[in-house]
Amino acid sequence: MKKNIFKIKKRELIIIAITLIVGISLGSLFFGSSSNNNKQALNHSETENVEKITWTCSMHPQIKKDKAGDCPICGMDLIPLQNNNNVEEADPNEIQMTESAMKLAEVQTYIVKKGAPEKSIHLLGKVKADERNIASLTARFGGRIEKLYVNYIGQNVRKGQKLASIYSPELNTAKQELLDAAKYKTENPSFYKATRNKLKLWELSDTQIDAIENSSEPNIYFDILSPISGTVTKRDVAIGNYVKEGNPLFEVINLRRVWIMFDAYESDLPWIKLGDEVSFTLQSLPGKNFSAKVSYIDPFINANTRVAQVRIEMRNSNLQFKPEMFVNGILKSKTASSSEQLLIPKTSILWTGKRAVVYVRVPNRETPSFIYREITLGAEAGTFYVVANGLSEGEEIASNGVFKIDASAQLLGKPSMMNPDGGKVSTGHNHSETKMSNEEMKAMDDKNTNVSYSKKVNNKFKTQVGEFVNIYLKMKDAFVATDEKMVEKEANNSLSALKNVDMKLLKGDAHIEWMEISKTLKENLNGIVKMKGIEMKRSHFSIVSNKIAEVIEKFGINLKSPVYLEFCPMAFDNKGAFWISKDKEIKNPYFGNKMLKCGEVKKEFNNN
Repeated sequence: MKKNIFKIKKRELIIIAITLIVGISLGSLFFGSSSNNNKQALNHSETENVEKITWTCSMHPQIKKDKAGDCPICGMDLIPLQNNNNVEEADPNEIQMTESAMKLAEVQTYIVKKGAPEKSIHLLGKVKADERNIASLTARFGGRIEKLYVNYIGQNVRKGQKLASIYSPELNTAKQELLDAAKYKTENPSFYKATRNKLKLWELSDTQIDAIENSSEPNIYFDILSPISGTVTKRDVAIGNYVKEGNPLFEVINLRRVWIMFDAYESDLPWIKLGDEVSFTLQSLPGKNFSAKVSYIDPFINANTRVAQVRIEMRNSNLQFKPEMFVNGILKSKTASSSEQLLIPKTSILWTGKRAVVYVRVPNRETPSFIYREITLGAEAGTFYVVANGLSEGEEIASNGVFKIDASAQLLGKPSMMNPDGGKVSTGHNHSETKMSNEEMKAMDDKNTNVSYSKKVNNKFKTQVGEFVNIYLKMKDAFVATDEKMVEKEANNSLSALKNVDMKLLKGDAHIEWMEISKTLKENLNGIVKMKGIEMKRSHFSIVSNKIAEVIEKFGINLKSPVYLEFCPMAFDNKGAFWISKDKEIKNPYFGNKMLKCGEVKKEFNNN
């Protein structure tokens, strides 16, 4: 009995074991397959996520690749592009930049706000006599100069002082008529009055006429008296000269009050109004500052010089202001409108000739984004411009590194300064490739003119640039004098000075930049030497001038005194041209004596 029970249990244990094995096998078959499928699905999903990562360059955000590697432009390691949480809201024309890209490109922003537009205007002028205090004496009757009491120009005289004595038969006849009429003035008052008026028309005073009337017989000589107190500035007669009616005799000017006449260019006139204060200095009175208020603005523009006269008036009791002295003035003014207006920095604006362009930062983006916008500008306000239309208060715009953003927009086919409608620039290579062509890289470099290496440039290099500029200034003076041989001589000297600028003192991008600029300088200096005709030489000179201004801006300069960037709007058929000068006083190298004073100071360069 016990044996049977044991056998049954043993058989049941075998059945249970077999059942468990079969169950495990079936479970492994069904559930294991599902698990593998889940793992494969998970791995596939992860692979898809990896494949979706876009790699870009922190310095050149227009570069986008589907795998890690090096930037084809600068060779930096590519970084993964961060996803924008607001992609569904993004404008397709936005230019995205990472924070690190903004730092490397030196992109800075500015919040648009209202303010009172102010501007400091540099004015050049001269001391002039007050035209209301000028007395010109002419002969009212013919005669002979018998005596001179004023022997030289510059002699000071008082009102009523004798200047000369004249013998005039005509006047003597009129004097005798007065003596005869005076005897019968009671019986014939009209004739008596008429004889007195005749002498008054010859500018005899009542005192002189009374003296004639009270004398027993007329004096054959007549004294010419000064009508005002002042300085004799002209003497057109000598003893023994015969003069006719209307001939000039003397000019007397009262210099106790003088005018300071400044030249104001058209672009400055909106900033100048009556009552504005002008601070000024004179070269002959170093260390002294003067100021006065604008009392007159010329309503006309001079057709030749393209300037209007702005006048202030000064007391001159000690005669320290002498006519024709040069004066340097500064007028700090606001526009005629007293209301505050929108202002943006000049550095934020891209110019295309007709259009002004800014890049506006898109709000509410985790990744910095900018978008192209055309605006309308108002008056220039120092380092700012007034915005007439296109921006609102509180908007944020790029104020530095704008060319870098615009270059990215061009290469991505989005609206940009040179291509406002967008569209990919044709470069002649396979657009499926992310590698930039040489043309694209050059286009980007050409736009990157806001870069400044001044803080990193060796002072020795800046000194060498200063020596080159000093010789350029001599060439500029030769153009002012329209001396073709001297122009060629100084152009050759400039070429020698350019060779002495050691480019080995520059590193990296600065070195490459200098190589390109110096090449252009050399080509155009050679053009000045070889081209025939002063006008052809001037066309090359304008390019040299532009490049030198760019050199000073980008690399800095060491000079003993500041130099000035000056501009003539009428050069080259009103296209305008710049030049560098050591003086604020305009001496135009593009017209010489024909329009010597045509131009204005645009900027001052100091050591940097």
